[in-house]
This record gives sequence, structure tokens and C-alpha cells, in this order.
Amino acid sequence: MLAADTLVEGVHADLGLTTPADLGWKALAVNVSDLAAMGGSPLHALVTVVVPPGRGADLDGLYEGLEQAARMLGCPIVGGDLSGGPALVVTVAVTGTVADGGPGPVLRSGARPGDHLVVTGPLGAAAAGLRALRAEAGKSLPASGDSALGSPSSEEVASAVDAHRRPMPRTAHGTAARHAGASAMMDLSDGLAMDLRRLGEASGVRAVLNEVPVAPGATFDEAIAGGDDYELLIAVPDPDRLEEGFRSAGLPPPVLIGRCTSERGDYRLGGGELPSGGWDHRW
Repeated sequence: MLAADTLVEGVHADLGLTTPADLGWKALAVNVSDLAAMGGSPLHALVTVVVPPGRGADLDGLYEGLEQAARMLGCPIVGGDLSGGPALVVTVAVTGTVADGGPGPVLRSGARPGDHLVVTGPLGAAAAGLRALRAEAGKSLPASGDSALGSPSSEEVASAVDAHRRPMPRTAHGTAARHAGASAMMDLSDGLAMDLRRLGEASGVRAVLNEVPVAPGATFDEAIAGGDDYELLIAVPDPDRLEEGFRSAGLPPPVLIGRCTSERGDYRLGGGELPSGGWDHRW
């Protein structure tokens, strides 16, 4: 199994709101998340960095975050390259495995009509964290969606900020889902509305959702289209078996959100159309 991704300052991260160490963490974490979305675990990583002249402190911070993520996620960095350029850029490639005697990797193309759709947790936390950071820095944008959430607690805000700065791949969840017969799976890096459609197109299905779990402090629109959550979206024929697999692994239960339908259908939420939209990598 292989995964690779590139993060660019000003496109994937605003270093006026987060640190180079956070960027380093995220660069490795998003690749491990791609493996988790197939039910796999990481083995090794290669890291290539482009750094502008005179930005040695940023380079040190980036490496610090990469090393912290490598230790936490069990993915040692075994090599890479360093070059100069006009912006801070980090590209990570990882190898992974499902060599545990169980089923093979789960792809996003295996969902079938009638499969249940679940997510591994509430959505929108990372988008809410970005909104909080922008507000603190005087770059505030109005909260979209349902604002009748009350004022989030300081703990909820801190948790949301952490979700944006340092996402945690759902590796154990992906492995449990693979062993529980998941037919398709992907991580929600660009938001539920966009990524569900990607899974549907790959599998030749559509979907009807009954609910969308919203993270504390987030709005409904952030849960639908905020992105950067890295929770897993899972299609599974037997949700009871999946829940038991999560319980056996010591994980919180997955959240049932809907079902896959025929490709002649549409993407629906409740009695209406599922909104469109997703994470836009612009700052």
C-alpha cells in the first residue's frame, strides 16, 4: 500500500494561524489517514521539503512536527530530500500494510445499494477550530449554517483547534472496519458532501442520509462541508457486526447516518437534496 500528498503554505495551511510544526504533523498524518481509510497501518515514510532562503527556523519547526507525528503514529521517517524554493512545501510518501491475516485493503469502489453508511465520529470540528483561530487573529469569517449552538466552552474550542492543527488518523477504526466486512471506505478530508459523492461515483451508487453528527462547537454547514476532519466514512452491509468490531477494539461506536441506494437515485438528506460544497484550499 502506498500514499502520497503535498502540503503548501498559503494553500493547505495559514502559518499566521498555525505553526510549521503543525504543518509537519499534518503532512504525515494525512498520509497515514489515507492508509487508515483502506484499513491499513503505516510502515515507513519519505519526506521531501522545499524551504525558502532564510527560513531555517521554520524548517526546524517542520521537522519537529514530523518527528512528533512519526513517533505518535508509528511511522518512522527513513529518508527524503531537501531543496530551496519560494514557499514552504512538504511532500510525504508512506508505505503501509494490511498483513494481519485478515481481508485485503478496502477501496472506495466497493459499496453496493443497501449498504449502510456510518462515520467514525461527529464532523465539523476542524472547520470550527479554523474559525476560532481566524477570530482570534482578527481574520474572522461569519459562521455558516445553524448558529443556534450557544457559546462553545473553552474545552470545546480547544478541542476544535487541536482537530484543525493536529488531526489524528483513525487507523484502529479502519482496521476494525476492514475486519467487520466494510465494503467501501474513505477519509473525510474534504467534507462529507464532497467525499460521499466521490465514494458514490467510484462505487456506482447514490445515498440517502438520515442525519449528520455535528461536533461540539461546530455548525451544521461545517459538519457537511468543512473538511479536514479525517473521520472515516464507511459503507458496510452489517452495521451490527461493525459496531461489535469497534467495541472489541475498545473504540467508540460508529454513527449510522444513512444507506447507499441505486445509481439511478440522488444524494438526499432527510426530505431534501444533500447540499453540495467541500473544503476549498484557498486562504
